[in-house]
Amino acid sequence: MPARIFVVAGEESGDQLGARLMQALSRRLAPDGVTFTGVGGRAMEAEGLKSLFPMSDIAVMGFAAVIARLPTLINRIKTTADAIIAQRPDMVVIIDSPDFTHRVARRVKAALPDLPVVDYVSPTVWAWRPGRARRMRSYVDHVLALLPFEPAAHARLGGPPCTYVGHPLIERLDALRPGPGERSEPPYDDGPPTVLVLPGSRRSEVTRLMPVLGETVAAVLAKGNGRVNWVLPAVPHVAPLIEQGLASWPVKPTVVSGEEAKYAAFRSATAALAASGTVTLELALARIPTVVAYKVSRLEVQVRHFIIVEHASLPNIILDEPAVPELLQWNCTAENLSGALLPLIAASPERAAQLAAFDRVEAAMSIGASRPSDRAAEVVIDVLRSRGSPA
Repeated sequence: MPARIFVVAGEESGDQLGARLMQALSRRLAPDGVTFTGVGGRAMEAEGLKSLFPMSDIAVMGFAAVIARLPTLINRIKTTADAIIAQRPDMVVIIDSPDFTHRVARRVKAALPDLPVVDYVSPTVWAWRPGRARRMRSYVDHVLALLPFEPAAHARLGGPPCTYVGHPLIERLDALRPGPGERSEPPYDDGPPTVLVLPGSRRSEVTRLMPVLGETVAAVLAKGNGRVNWVLPAVPHVAPLIEQGLASWPVKPTVVSGEEAKYAAFRSATAALAASGTVTLELALARIPTVVAYKVSRLEVQVRHFIIVEHASLPNIILDEPAVPELLQWNCTAENLSGALLPLIAASPERAAQLAAFDRVEAAMSIGASRPSDRAAEVVIDVLRSRGSPA
């Protein structure tokens, strides 16, 4: 009998993780095979999944968007849980999007307590609302972590068993890093340095950061460093906001769009000015010295009082040290950002220190020759076998 696995992803990144996991499980569970049902997007559907409904129904970001779509989200949670309970698969794998997937898992576990549930991508219990880790034990049997410190965090907080399987970015090092002659290093004999400007992927991030990033570009120019090639990789859904924000910039960067163009920009970049987020980990693995900028709303400032980590960017959290300058909220000014950025485009101690720190980030995240999807599949199969399911 083939193993029957129900997979639930709620957004694009989860869809990509789900598709690679499905591929790895199909390879490992041959010849008996595996069948997949669930919720996913184009990548998972390309692997044979017929989604219960379009993933776009639940892929919403931001408080206002969630409120506007709340009736649909509640309906989709019930639809998904009911389908799992009716099908009684051998396992459920939920992928990221905890506001949706965890609600589904809780309903399913209440009805089918012996059905194993694996959570691919840990919620940030190590950053805020740590009590979630202990509560997860009632509806998650195993967590597949993307960050190396997360298993210890779950153990400390009383969460479910947790295994570090590796971050998908470590499979993309060749795309992120330059080939011969692609990256200009100080003293730039081959032309001016390329500096990336990354204002974020959310509308709120872009709206708040574009003015100060433009002022920072102007400040770098005013401080006598006009020989900089500025490149801005734009996420398509916020590209109109970026174009609007660029209207007031004294120096217009080259705007590129799409993953291939973004990675080409990474391979040629000497330094970066970036919003806090996953992109800071991409930059660290690409070995691009970075300054992190971030601003939040007044309400979010109050929420930060509940955050229990000292650092905002993932490289600093992984190393538990301020390797990358983080200029947040009131400190996020053009004067501060330009002052931190200028040493990174020179042959300076600050640049050398970041590059050394990025070597430690890569070492901490290494999983040897394995691929994250293969390690994730191995854990899923172990959980299946421990429950006596076909695998």
